[in-house]
Amino acid sequence: MEKLTYVVDNPMGVHARPAALLAQLCVGLRSVVTINCNGRVATGNNVLQILALSAKHGDTLDITVEGEDEATAVKQVEELLRGEFEEKKRVKILKIAFFGTKDYDRTFFDELTKDKGPGTYNSEIDYFNVRLTPETVGLAKGHDAVCIFVNDEAPRVVVEELGRLGVKLILLRCAGFNNVDLQAAKEWDIKVCRVPAYSPYAVAEHAMAIIHAANRRLHRAYQKVKDNNFALSGLLGYDLHNKVAGIVGTGRIGQCMANICKGFGMTVIGWDAFPNKALEEQGLLTYVTFDELLAKSDLISLHAPLFPGSMAEGGTTHMIDKDSIAKMKDEVMLVNTARGPLINAEDLIEALKNGKFHAVGLDVYEGEDENVYTDRSDERLHSSITARLTMFPNVILTSHQAFFTREALQAIATTTMENARNFNEGNDLGFAECKAR
Repeated sequence: MEKLTYVVDNPMGVHARPAALLAQLCVGLRSVVTINCNGRVATGNNVLQILALSAKHGDTLDITVEGEDEATAVKQVEELLRGEFEEKKRVKILKIAFFGTKDYDRTFFDELTKDKGPGTYNSEIDYFNVRLTPETVGLAKGHDAVCIFVNDEAPRVVVEELGRLGVKLILLRCAGFNNVDLQAAKEWDIKVCRVPAYSPYAVAEHAMAIIHAANRRLHRAYQKVKDNNFALSGLLGYDLHNKVAGIVGTGRIGQCMANICKGFGMTVIGWDAFPNKALEEQGLLTYVTFDELLAKSDLISLHAPLFPGSMAEGGTTHMIDKDSIAKMKDEVMLVNTARGPLINAEDLIEALKNGKFHAVGLDVYEGEDENVYTDRSDERLHSSITARLTMFPNVILTSHQAFFTREALQAIATTTMENARNFNEGNDLGFAECKAR
């Protein structure tokens, strides 16, 4: 166990920004970080608990670090305390219009923006429950920035109106940016920032959860037992051990999924437009051609970004269509936690009707946009695609929730506000900035 003591010398105490950065640091550590202050205790990876310490100027933080990387961890924690916890210069307040607000968004963003002054995020947020669309873009009037999510719409017509309203920054609180017209943003000198990675573990773990649930028919088993039916008919699955997992897209999420598959005893192969040879050297996976991956895989997991155009044109739209499905094994398993239009929904449904797939897990799917994060339980199911997909007993649909863990929400809020702060202070936006191709 390592220990360190820090006396808070910032006049504002431990405010939201340093607390958020400390929590994000601790999320990536294998050691457990515990903070004591005035009789209160916080776990280092939880920003809300750190803020609840209410540590003020002159208070002492007693910090313990215990675990396999504690020597490195305590050094990183100390460097953060001596750096980002110090007093900073004052900058102007950034006004943000926040679209598509949910209660869980407020939980984190409210805490991170409640402080104003030197070194804080120095932002004011107006929350709107509606999505950003051509009809609602006028709500951005009087704001410097808008904050949007995957189901908000920022095509040219919206971006141009944002420009006319004086908006200079689009903050995406997600990794994908296909819903923003980047060329229009460039023409109107509007910066676009995303969250390149929040919790790749959250997405990969969800991918394995839903495909294995579909494989073993857990959703059907649950309902059967509730109906006092304990028969096993219709519940037959496959071992994953000694099967082949094909990872499409080997970025951080794809790598996490590859590790999970290795843990199940699977052979892992991968395809990526830009292969990372280091992954082969580490023994994590073997790169193959896309067609070879389709032909050899028992489980195919999609983690590629969505780019317009076919694969022949350098895009990824409908990379899974009737032609690619025909190259797959019979009884193959398919999971998508990336972007819905990677799969041609009509071709997938036709293949499901023909018995091609043993199991399909979809957290995202083509045509989901109006359903995402919306309670339609009292409405008729208006989407033909949704209705047809839910009728198959070997398909599990979830509502774009793969990212939805506490760690991920904390990371999304922190990174989004770091992007806002960097823009407001004229700092380099780094990998978070999205630019026209």
